[in-house]
Amino acid sequence: MSETLRRLGVATNKLHSAMKDTADTIGKFLVDAFHLLALFVIGATTVWSAAAAFIEMAAQGRASLADILLLFMYLEIGAMVGIYFVTTRLPVRYLIYIAITALGRVLIEIVGAERRTGVDTLVIAIAILLLSCAVLVLRFGSHRFPSNVSAADSQLVENREIVQRQIDG
Repeated sequence: MSETLRRLGVATNKLHSAMKDTADTIGKFLVDAFHLLALFVIGATTVWSAAAAFIEMAAQGRASLADILLLFMYLEIGAMVGIYFVTTRLPVRYLIYIAITALGRVLIEIVGAERRTGVDTLVIAIAILLLSCAVLVLRFGSHRFPSNVSAADSQLVENREIVQRQIDG
């Protein structure tokens, strides 16, 4: 009787492990599929928005500094999507760069406005300074305390780079 219970326990554990492995595999597939779909949607939306902004600038016959900064923001979003596609890590620094550029656009609008106080300009300038300090801290931290990339992650990145080189020609 005890041998039968032991065998039943072993069989149950094996079945449980197999079910968990299957669920993990399906879960990873669904998460990866969602990430890829979301990346393509975000990338396509970024290209679409940048093209629409450029067409609008061309229709006006000129581009202001704020318009050019907007195009830089689209460029940073595109770079962030590309980095996430290759490494599956979100580069926080790029989000901060986008925020600094957006605040630069706001600063240009504030300086151009007639009824603004110096406090508005000062607040935006301090916000840009704080974000710049955050980038400095992140860069120092990533240099001083590099993240541990597992062998599997580095192999995945290497494989993706090889495939990309083959596609590029």
